[in-house]
Amino acid sequence: MGITYLPVEVANPTDSKRSAMIECLVDTGAIYSVVEGKILRNLGIKPDDKITLSLADGNKVVRRTGEALFKVKNKRRVSTVIFGENDDSNLLGVVTLEVMGLFLDPLARKLKPIKVIM
Repeated sequence: MGITYLPVEVANPTDSKRSAMIECLVDTGAIYSVVEGKILRNLGIKPDDKITLSLADGNKVVRRTGEALFKVKNKRRVSTVIFGENDDSNLLGVVTLEVMGLFLDPLARKLKPIKVIM
C-alpha cells in the first residue's frame, strides 16, 4: 500500500478543447475532487456553489465548487470539483472515481473497473 498519484486531464465540460494535464493524488477518503482554482478559471470553469468541508484535523473550510470534465485512462465524465486554494492539493475524489466506474486497488496502486451490479 502507499500513496498513488495519477496524471489526470481536466477540461471545461462545455468546451473540452480547453484542458490541462495535472497530477492528482487518488484520495478515496475525499468525497469530491480538488483542482487548483487558478487552473479551473483558466479553463473557463466558473464556480456555481459553495460547500463547507471538514478537514482531517477537525477544522472546517469553505470552498467554491463547480463542474469539470475529468479524463482518466479511457474514461471521460463530468463531476463536481472543488476550487482549491493556497496549499490545497489536487485530489481525485471518490465521487469522480465512482461516476467513471473505477476504484483504487490499494495493493496494486492502480485504478480498476468497478463491478457494477444492477
